[in-house]
Amino acid sequence: MNGVDGADDRYVVGVDFGTLSGRALVVRIGDGAELGTAVHEYGDGVISSALPGGQTLPPDWALQNPEDYRDVLRYAVPAAVSAAGVDPAAVVGIGIDFTACTVLPTDADGTPLCEVPELRDRPHAWVKLWKHHAAQPHADRINALAHERAEPWIGRYGGKISAEWQFAKGLQVLEEDPEVYHRAERFIEAADWIVWQLSGTETRNVCTAGYKGILQDGQYPSAGFLTALNPGFGDFVTKLDGPLLPLGAQAGTLTAQAAAWTGLPEGIAVAAGNVDAHVTAAAAQAVEPGRLVAIMGTSTCHVVNGAELAEVAGMCGVVDGGISPGAWGYEAGQSGVGDIFGWFVNHAAPAGVSSHEHLTELAASQPVGAHGLIALDWWNGNRSLLVNHDLSGMIVGMTLATRPQDIYRALLESTAFGTRMIIEAFVEAGVAVNDLVIAGGLTNNKLLMQIYADVTRRPLNIIASAQGPALGSAIHAAVAAGEFPSIHEASQAMGRVHEAVYRPDPERARAYDALYAEYRTLHDHFGRGGNDVMLRLRAIRNAAVETDAVTPEPALEVVA
Repeated sequence: MNGVDGADDRYVVGVDFGTLSGRALVVRIGDGAELGTAVHEYGDGVISSALPGGQTLPPDWALQNPEDYRDVLRYAVPAAVSAAGVDPAAVVGIGIDFTACTVLPTDADGTPLCEVPELRDRPHAWVKLWKHHAAQPHADRINALAHERAEPWIGRYGGKISAEWQFAKGLQVLEEDPEVYHRAERFIEAADWIVWQLSGTETRNVCTAGYKGILQDGQYPSAGFLTALNPGFGDFVTKLDGPLLPLGAQAGTLTAQAAAWTGLPEGIAVAAGNVDAHVTAAAAQAVEPGRLVAIMGTSTCHVVNGAELAEVAGMCGVVDGGISPGAWGYEAGQSGVGDIFGWFVNHAAPAGVSSHEHLTELAASQPVGAHGLIALDWWNGNRSLLVNHDLSGMIVGMTLATRPQDIYRALLESTAFGTRMIIEAFVEAGVAVNDLVIAGGLTNNKLLMQIYADVTRRPLNIIASAQGPALGSAIHAAVAAGEFPSIHEASQAMGRVHEAVYRPDPERARAYDALYAEYRTLHDHFGRGGNDVMLRLRAIRNAAVETDAVTPEPALEVVA
């Protein structure tokens, strides 16, 4: 941490709720200096096999416990303020960001249904994490009906709504547990729910409402469309809707209860909620059009502002003011990036090389293409451009001479190829992408960063903060507290970026062009109907797992 605390300095707190933990960051408003941080790991983490009470879950589920989010406020925020060594009375605002689409059903007062005793063993009463992909069949129906009816909003989502978004998850709840659906008076993004917990005021932010809730031009999908999906789904918008706030707005002030949790002064500003990727643009000084921010962690989210409205095939969405007011914000993403590398290290790399550091060192020593491999980066499905979470990963070209570092490098490259596909889709639709700013934990891997520069043929700028989302949330808190007139001014004063840290090498870039052409061939063949073997294998797997869950193994006969 840096900076010297002054008697007249004022501070804000940014809280980043990630997939496995929440991080709090104390930031000085005057110059964006990061003075103290703390992390709290979620007690239940990602709930993917069974509920805490033992209820088993089907394939492709990913749930969370909302009490873990409150614990971040109780533990990480006071610890960050203590680490910063500042007087809590000098803190004037708090802002938060969340993974998205992460949603939960609640009562009218915001009580999560999983905290209602008689519903605690019902999986659909819990938080559905962003990577809950069991709603893919429901997303498929939404998309088919939207095209059949020529719904005007479908083009703004690249032609497909994701299984991760609110409507697919809501439809799944209705059709698999109608009682939970009807008990849910609110179906709310976790970002808006935690703001509700902090301020006592229920709000919705334009970012999640637009990208995850299909809110376009002030309208959600019509009741006629929803009832055509399912006659009982016509009231879903009433569960989603709430007071809509622009980014940087004040949602309310800190309640006495939340002040007791956090150790912050009652009555300070609470900023409208936001998404971890989108809020990072302010921290990266990337709110002007043409500078794409890639937030690279377990997954990657790509966000970029554009001056004009365009419909981009395979995108997660375009929203007016979705990244910052006054611009059209575009979002794309890859559902698995760091998770793919982690899978290989944890489950496939042999002993002796099973570390990211060792594999990176070995992989860096080989020239482009020397491993003879191409991988498809679909270990957790494909978010953009194909918007199909039933797709799966692939590695082509392995021989008896293939080494662990060869596979590792091919996996690194596959994610860069996926990002290039996204960039090219933007550019082909008229959305400029001049350079990239990279944020997130993967910026520490120099080989990976150079691969991205070479593959995309663009310079990479690196955010000058290890806590991009938390810093972005703090910047929004400063705006909500009235310290800056807009996110643009706050971003310039408090954000930081290292310019052109990695530049593309022409020779390596040409070599990657050839590999990328092969990647595109495989991408289109297995992702666009040339061969649906991945979808068939997923169906076979799911059927086998579900049968195994209800059919006990035959008892072994013991012979004396």
